[in-house]
Amino acid sequence: MLALGKLWSQKSSRFLCSLAIPDVVPSCNYYDAQINKAGREGDFATVHRLLNKRCHDGFFNTNNTFKFISKDNLSILLDALLETIGRLDSGFPRKCSYDCLISRLSKMHCISEAMRVAETMAKSEGHGPNNVTFHPIINALTKKEEFEGAWRVIAVMKSIGITPDLTSYNFMLTGYCFAGNVASAAGVVAKMEEEELGADTRTYDALVLGACRAGKLDAALALLRRMLDDGVSPLYCTHAHIIGAFLRYNYYEQAIEFVRSYAGRDTKLDAENFGILATRLISRSKFEEAKELVKEMSERRLRIGPPLKAFYESHVKSDGLR
Repeated sequence: MLALGKLWSQKSSRFLCSLAIPDVVPSCNYYDAQINKAGREGDFATVHRLLNKRCHDGFFNTNNTFKFISKDNLSILLDALLETIGRLDSGFPRKCSYDCLISRLSKMHCISEAMRVAETMAKSEGHGPNNVTFHPIINALTKKEEFEGAWRVIAVMKSIGITPDLTSYNFMLTGYCFAGNVASAAGVVAKMEEEELGADTRTYDALVLGACRAGKLDAALALLRRMLDDGVSPLYCTHAHIIGAFLRYNYYEQAIEFVRSYAGRDTKLDAENFGILATRLISRSKFEEAKELVKEMSERRLRIGPPLKAFYESHVKSDGLR
């Protein structure tokens, strides 16, 4: 009987051990941390193993996956990392890792290195580059208003059989509109129409931004109305462009009228629009106008952030305006 109990105890122990909860539960953050640790130590065999395993486990690469790469060590580590990625399992693990590295390099504004990765990728077997591969590079260049470089990237894309998509041209359009270069922005729109790419929320947002920066508020308002007519939902920042333009020209009443004219359709948008306008009116010492807006926010039961809440408590409640 004693022997039987001992045998049962041993079997139970082995069974419970097999059910033991692992010390570490894999996640995107876990893989990022392990990859960066191995990368900093120059252990690319481990980097290779982890990049493959995370994809098979369903944990995609993130913006933090290659944080161990910096401008200080790029010249030392890039060759080894490219060789490592080139040996990953063909298909998604390799494609995803190339794209992720290009995104990291683009954020560092290491454009020539990012293009080198894209060219290496084009020669790789399996999934080659596509529009998504080049988006971070075009975005980085247009944000710095390096438009000639961005057009060269688009030329490279076409040379390897990739037709630039709407997002690629939206980056160009937004860059020109932000810079106030209306003529070049019009040229991008013409290309988009020629290639029948259509327009999305980002396209309209860029055009509204361009109209506002050029001081053409009527055109900006007309574009916003056209968006709604076409069934395209404006971004919150699209409304913010127009509010900012009204204030830039000291059109305070028009700004208030604009915000009120779009109220009642989207509670979050209302809170954003009223909040932005009230905050900027306060910064311009337009306290009476700001009081009325904050009072209206309270009446509409809109969310009031901490700074405006303090203004409401000290100026609206104390004046008996609630």
